[in-house]
Amino acid sequence: MEGSTNCYLAMILVQLIYGGSNVLMKLSLQEGLNQIVFVVYRHVLAMVLVGPFAYMLERKQRPSLSFSIAAKIFALASLGTTIHLNMFYAGLAYTSATVGCALSNVIPAFTFLVAVLLRMEKLNIRSTRGQAKVVGTLLCLGGSLIFTFWKGGYLYKGFLEKPLIDGFNAESVGKIQHVKENWIKGSVLILTSYTAWSAWLILQAVISKVYPAPLSLTTMVCFSASLQSSFLALFFARNPSSWKLEWNLELLTIVYFGVLTTALVYCLQTWCISHRGPVFSAMFSPLQAVTVAVFSAIAFAERLHFGSLIGALLIIAGLYCVLWGKRKDSLVAEHAEIGKMTIDNNKVVESSMNEISVTNPVSEEKTRS
Repeated sequence: MEGSTNCYLAMILVQLIYGGSNVLMKLSLQEGLNQIVFVVYRHVLAMVLVGPFAYMLERKQRPSLSFSIAAKIFALASLGTTIHLNMFYAGLAYTSATVGCALSNVIPAFTFLVAVLLRMEKLNIRSTRGQAKVVGTLLCLGGSLIFTFWKGGYLYKGFLEKPLIDGFNAESVGKIQHVKENWIKGSVLILTSYTAWSAWLILQAVISKVYPAPLSLTTMVCFSASLQSSFLALFFARNPSSWKLEWNLELLTIVYFGVLTTALVYCLQTWCISHRGPVFSAMFSPLQAVTVAVFSAIAFAERLHFGSLIGALLIIAGLYCVLWGKRKDSLVAEHAEIGKMTIDNNKVVESSMNEISVTNPVSEEKTRS
């Protein structure tokens, strides 16, 4: 029970970190941060931070690195970082952040579907717990779409009258994000990004079973991601000025993403996936829309619409349904395991009694003689 509670808290913390990262990313893109260079720096920093802890804390539990595991880790880095991040940033150049946020709702639905098909997630549609997971997934999907697109006719008063960050200019960020407006192309790129992220969640669960060392796994994923993005930089980030670091907002963004969004979040997600599965981690994704809205309301004094409240309530209700269903699955599995152990113990006792009954007549005859 304590481990389950820790997983819930860990995933909520992950979404809060994502909310803060969205604020910083908006500002840094406005300042002209190169996305590929940014991906390289954040993963190099995360690798340097996590690497020593992985070496010291996981020396005994870290299994040997075979070619098969190394290939899977390289594929994991390709899906979760190289393809996901670079495709996402490229897609934002052709469409808006609103579309990007709305399309993120495919993550829990796609992850749930693939996990069921691969039998990584048990689904008995006739049972109440199975129906709760399906309904919860649909509620999260619908709630996120309502949160994003239905603005309603009423704007709630913001948390603050003036933004904490005065340098933010929503119009200029909007121009940066879709100066080459092509919504179909942008949507395809972002959908590809989120599909890769869903595949990352699935593959993460597979690798965690054969390589149960989350810190070492995070370090090697960051190392592979740095190499892959560095190779892309040879073609798309040749300007040396893009790699120059100064004491400014861009450096703060790199440090925030490297320490929190990459090092800490990757470790937390790897740990949660190894304990609760990929669907558990994916189902918290719709909360990101809520956390981003709250952070934007505080930092930029953005006002929330009536649709935001309705969508947030649906997301929370859907998340509760899925987590309730998964909790019931865990209880059923525990009861089945206890029943199996009881049957095995009864068989052992019965077998021992039979052996005793067979050997007793012989011992009695020897005693009489």
